[in-house]
Amino acid sequence: MTADQATTGVVLAVCAANENVVLDGVGTSAIDKRPHTDRVAVGELGLVSDHVCDAKHHGGTEQAVYAYGEHEAQRWADELGRELPYGWFGENLRIDGMPVTDAAVGERWAIGDDGLVVETTIPRIPCRTFAAWSGEPKWVKRFLDRADTGAYLRVLSPGTVGAGDRVTVLHRPDHGVTVRHLVAGTEAPVDALTALLAGDHLPPKVRRDASRKLARR
Repeated sequence: MTADQATTGVVLAVCAANENVVLDGVGTSAIDKRPHTDRVAVGELGLVSDHVCDAKHHGGTEQAVYAYGEHEAQRWADELGRELPYGWFGENLRIDGMPVTDAAVGERWAIGDDGLVVETTIPRIPCRTFAAWSGEPKWVKRFLDRADTGAYLRVLSPGTVGAGDRVTVLHRPDHGVTVRHLVAGTEAPVDALTALLAGDHLPPKVRRDASRKLARR
């Protein structure tokens, strides 16, 4: 499935951290996300029922919500030979039927019927917390090499979200840069990065990551 084919998807699960988990060598983390059965309000900083422990590297308006694609999760589950339940990646939304990592940067999605609109920003960069949580050898390198990182979202219009909500692409920029293109080690077209950076009102972290990629090229 390519980014120019699918314009709709579905939210399989909405996940948030009910309790913190303590990881060896890391400490307290909110990576343990669990599915909610009820609808959840979403504001500028994400799901109101969720929280972060490391505010320096997580959260904020440009990383308010984290989405992960079901087909990418299943690919990992097959490779690792284990079930990876909703929330295992630390995601808030598990989405099926449309690209997530391969969504265009700045793509806008309407989710459900309660006014929630979000915009894709940057990829999730794996850290030692994720490595400790996974329990898999060389997890950070493997995750980056696969580059199925999922996408962070900023909230353009607040609303509520629940499992089963339809996700509809409202706007897909034509610059050609996907969230995957911003992952370290991936190739990104120079002309596409240039077009992205020429846009007005880019979120600061998007401009930062795109500028770094262009400088390396």
